[in-house]
Amino acid sequence: MTAAIPHDHPIEIVPGDIDFMGHVNNANYLNWVQEAVLDHWRSLAPPDAVARHLWVALKHEITYRKPAFLDDEVIATVILEKVQGARAFYETLIKRGEDVLAEVKSSWCCIDAETLRPARIASEIAERFFSKGN
Repeated sequence: MTAAIPHDHPIEIVPGDIDFMGHVNNANYLNWVQEAVLDHWRSLAPPDAVARHLWVALKHEITYRKPAFLDDEVIATVILEKVQGARAFYETLIKRGEDVLAEVKSSWCCIDAETLRPARIASEIAERFFSKGN
C-alpha cells in the first residue's frame, strides 16, 4: 500500500492580504494553494522534470473554516491524492496551529514547458510523491 508524502509550506501573511474586515481576503487562499502545490512539485520531482514541466490549475474547491489574520503563523499542508495521465489531484489543508482555516481540493494539468501541451507524468516521477507502506 502507498501513502502520499505530505508537504508543509509556510505561508507569509503580508499587510496587503488583509481586507476591509481585518482578516485575510479569501482570494489570497488561491495564491497560497498555488504556491504550496508548486513548492511540493519542486521539492520532490527531479530537477530535470521540474525544468521540463509546468503546472496549470484546472479547478479549486475551497471550504473556508476560520479567518486568518496578519500576525498568524500559517502552514499549508499539501497531499497529492492521485496522478492520472497529465492530471494531478491535490488536497491542501491551510492551518494555524491545530485550527483548520481552509480545506482545498484542486486539480492540475501538467504542461510540457516547450510545447505548452498537456504532458503525462511518468510513473517513476509520480512514485516519488508516495511512500510505500505496509
